[in-house]
Amino acid sequence: MKNSQKSIRPLLDYFDSLIPLSEEEKELVGAKFSPHLYLKRQFVLQHGNVCKTFNFVVRGCLRLYKVSDDGTYHVLQFANENSWILDLTSFHKKKQALFNIDALEDTHVMRISYDDLIDLYIKAPKFDRIFRVLLENHFMQQQERMAQLVSFTAEERYEAFLETYPDLQNRLPQVQIAAYIGVTPEFLSRIRSRMTEKES
Repeated sequence: MKNSQKSIRPLLDYFDSLIPLSEEEKELVGAKFSPHLYLKRQFVLQHGNVCKTFNFVVRGCLRLYKVSDDGTYHVLQFANENSWILDLTSFHKKKQALFNIDALEDTHVMRISYDDLIDLYIKAPKFDRIFRVLLENHFMQQQERMAQLVSFTAEERYEAFLETYPDLQNRLPQVQIAAYIGVTPEFLSRIRSRMTEKES
């Protein structure tokens, strides 16, 4: 295992919570994944480049987003502790990424390349099943997200954000949450005020 126990432990604990791993499988995880620290505002991936890594967030927060022609930011996903992030199509098809990924906080990730992931599947088929479930969950989350964007009110989208990311409400600037919900920061402030009034 090339990684230290400290850097790999959160990832091993994550996999163990899904399916217990043998010592040999833990060694493989340690050999295939590598730790990396992204400083706040540093890019993990830029639009137009190929997404080369599948990233597990150990500590911190990343966002996946797109900037429209008029300069508006559209945040599709946040990834904080114990979650995964990538441009799925770019990673698997080796196509130019449609999205950007950057760090909203100093963020420690464990990342794996496409070739190492395929090698992991071959040497330990259990990971083929694990990652199939991860990708199914990712696909379902993205479908739910699309449904929210086309059919939910702004207040319902904010409630969905709170349900999906309960740990991020007080960690992220209002402008980031507003970009996820698809409103201006001022409108988000009014939504929060209305919700506070309803609760009091």
